[in-house]
Amino acid sequence: RMKRGKKAQEAAAEGSDDTTSAPTKKAKNAKEPEAPVLYEDPPDQMTSKDGRQANMKITSWNVDGLRAWVKKNGLDWVREEDPDVLCLQETKCAEKDLPAQITEMPEYPHKYWASSDEKGGYSGVAMLCKTEPLKVTYGIGKEEHDKEGRVITAEFDGFYLVTAYVPNASKGLVRLDYRKTWDVDFQSYLSELDIQKPVVLCGDLNVAHQEIDLKNPKGNKKSPGFTPEEREGFSQLLEAGFVDSFRELYPEQTNAYTFWTYMMNARTKNVGWRLDYFLLSSSLLPGLCDSKIRNKAMGSDHCPITLHMVV
Repeated sequence: RMKRGKKAQEAAAEGSDDTTSAPTKKAKNAKEPEAPVLYEDPPDQMTSKDGRQANMKITSWNVDGLRAWVKKNGLDWVREEDPDVLCLQETKCAEKDLPAQITEMPEYPHKYWASSDEKGGYSGVAMLCKTEPLKVTYGIGKEEHDKEGRVITAEFDGFYLVTAYVPNASKGLVRLDYRKTWDVDFQSYLSELDIQKPVVLCGDLNVAHQEIDLKNPKGNKKSPGFTPEEREGFSQLLEAGFVDSFRELYPEQTNAYTFWTYMMNARTKNVGWRLDYFLLSSSLLPGLCDSKIRNKAMGSDHCPITLHMVV
């Protein structure tokens, strides 16, 4: 029984890049499964600690394939949530193949897309804005990273908004060295922005930072998304002055995840990982109102997250 659980965990551990794994056989005379411990997203807190009213709402969602997500009615949820800015990751879609349902959305007149140069149906991010940013840039200024379409940065009056789909260390950790290089270069990029204006970073950062951020930490020490190297990369980002908004507000909250593998009924059992984040420059903390995990929203192997802040 233990072994089967570990297999499932290893599969779950593959984070949000494509993985396939042979189905494991059910153990004979398996015990009754324990009732899953779910996370209830509390009511939205719309005021900051100093009593100001939230005036900026940003949503981030790894859609695991934009075209499939649109077919699964992802846009209905977006219209209900109605954020000022919508950031999407893992769109897996070239700009020419984008579905009209999203390119023609009148709610978001300003839309920005980045996709992988070399591989079709891989990586990709998007940003949809109600108000036009002052400036929008793509990538982090390094060719080895930027050809995969992983980052869009929008400059607004009071802050930069960066959406990112961080590279996965991949099965067998074959990309762990690349990921370590990415972490250093990405941190340097964010720190340079932070000198000019505070930064909001959102997206699938492909790491569960602490043991509290995944269901089965013990079996996953060598799994992509929970290696000491990736966790250290995230810690370095926090040491550079960025704050994990969810943990800032909910430091002890367990069972709060944003990703569940499609295998082994993981989502129903809430065997998940928290891989999606809003990180803020510490100077933005006074305006932080709430950091939400919308785990009821379906349509991907990730759920959306939403930030309420005062800018």
